[in-house]
Amino acid sequence: MIRVMIADDQAMVRTGFGMIIGAQPDMEVVGEAADGVEAVAEARRLRPDVALMDIRMPRMDGLQALRLLAGPDVADPVKVVVVTTFDLDEYVHQALLGGAAGFLLKDSGPALLIEAVRAAASGDALVSPSITVRLLRHLAAPQPSGGDGGLSPRELEVVRLTARGQTNAEIAGELFISVGTVKTHLGSIHGKLGTRNRVEIAAWAWERRLVS
Repeated sequence: MIRVMIADDQAMVRTGFGMIIGAQPDMEVVGEAADGVEAVAEARRLRPDVALMDIRMPRMDGLQALRLLAGPDVADPVKVVVVTTFDLDEYVHQALLGGAAGFLLKDSGPALLIEAVRAAASGDALVSPSITVRLLRHLAAPQPSGGDGGLSPRELEVVRLTARGQTNAEIAGELFISVGTVKTHLGSIHGKLGTRNRVEIAAWAWERRLVS
């Protein structure tokens, strides 16, 4: 079971997320927190597999709590997925630099929330598609050489769709393959490109002008 903790100052949000998580056969909610101070204390006590963290919370905001739980100086970091109403670029950059294992908007929907939890639990990271596309536009100038990185034609298709911010399920539907096959392709892509998550795959594709 993937053990999940939910930190949000709104009780209705905690309840809603809890219902979504609780409905999954491989997940369970092990704790909740209503502010950043409580979130840090509970995460250290419970050691959840994944913590869902709001940004704007009383006593301590989610970004500060994130740094205390998953920052570069933390010896045994907790995997934190930031889930917020606000998609400000400043928040996104601070969250990713602070060690977040995902960044979602609260209106992303249950499917993306579940996929983000599973990605974080497995060591990957998922960022809301709309944020991914905008984030990648701030990268350095594209590389002059296209290059395929040794990827197969099908792997390149998966890369292009990933760079457009599509989820594993959406990629599977578009290519008429199973979600498991998509995950297998992504694993192979990570091995060939040396990437750690789908955001880095997307960055690689955008830098080489494989998507527009």
